[in-house]
Amino acid sequence: MRTTHIGRVDLNLVPPLVALLEEQHVSRAAERVGLSQPAMSRALQRLRRLLDDPLLIRDSTGYRLTARAETLRAQLSSLLPQLETVFAPGRFDPHTTAQPVHVAATDYGVQTFGPAICRELVRQSAAAPVRFHSWRHDGVAEQIRASRIDLGLYGGYSTSDLHSEELLVERFVCVVAADHPLAGQGAITLADYERSRHVVVDVHDGIQPDIDLPLAELGSARQAAVTVPYHAVAAELLPGTELVATLPSKSVNAFSAPDTLCVVRAPTEIATMPYRMVWHPAFDDDARHQWLRDVVRAAVRAVETGLPPGHEALRKPGPARPTVERVGTTSRETNGEQVAGDPREGHRRVGRGTHS
Repeated sequence: MRTTHIGRVDLNLVPPLVALLEEQHVSRAAERVGLSQPAMSRALQRLRRLLDDPLLIRDSTGYRLTARAETLRAQLSSLLPQLETVFAPGRFDPHTTAQPVHVAATDYGVQTFGPAICRELVRQSAAAPVRFHSWRHDGVAEQIRASRIDLGLYGGYSTSDLHSEELLVERFVCVVAADHPLAGQGAITLADYERSRHVVVDVHDGIQPDIDLPLAELGSARQAAVTVPYHAVAAELLPGTELVATLPSKSVNAFSAPDTLCVVRAPTEIATMPYRMVWHPAFDDDARHQWLRDVVRAAVRAVETGLPPGHEALRKPGPARPTVERVGTTSRETNGEQVAGDPREGHRRVGRGTHS
């Protein structure tokens, strides 16, 4: 946008100009904007030079506006509210916005937290469309930088120029066929895990980073028999095989094969996964984005507690809200929150209606 005249204008002269045009009196205008009378007189002289017009002229009753000043007063009556909007602190009303919400997540994130997020977004902001995008590490970060994605939900690693916040620590479980030799064990040892053949979910570059990278640090690796693009289908491939699928515990309540699968604890070396939301730091203080992050926090708490958003106060207060952290490419920090123990001790059969 090119401008011709505004570059030479001192915007500090706008309030005195408005006061002079409306009050048509130097002393009253000075009192209105908190200036001394000499300071207002100097402002009037500057405005006269800038606009090449006297603006106020004396007559028998005092001051009156020039024809140019009358035109300016009419123009400013519509312009000033717009300037107030431009320079006012950011305000956001979710009930009136129609701006779309863009969230990137794996199928696990959409399956597990999407319903609670959608319910809360629709309740608070019915006119704002919600779009979930597929999570792909090689593209999501760039889309966040370009403001095409508002928020990413992920259980892995992020680039250091983005901000992230840990939402919870998810627990991994191993899912096997009900007649699998390891189905009767309380947990799978690392040795048994290494000997097994696996169904791997392609979260990034054909692996599940929060499983395969820690194993690599131990000098270990999984034997990948089958690789699938979605968490939701991994368990469907297990009946009739001796394959193992390692999945976030909250995803196992959606299995559609009753009495044919069994869940056991994963090796302690890969027991947990920090789950985070990530955004561009330019939106740290943006009112709309703060609201969106609050919605996601409330939705995750609702999934964790089984209570609707806003009802968490009925439960015993937990730790303080997580602080924002920068996450490096190999970072696995947490924010010091205590994670509730997993109620699933030992193994269990998985059927319809199972909750995790």
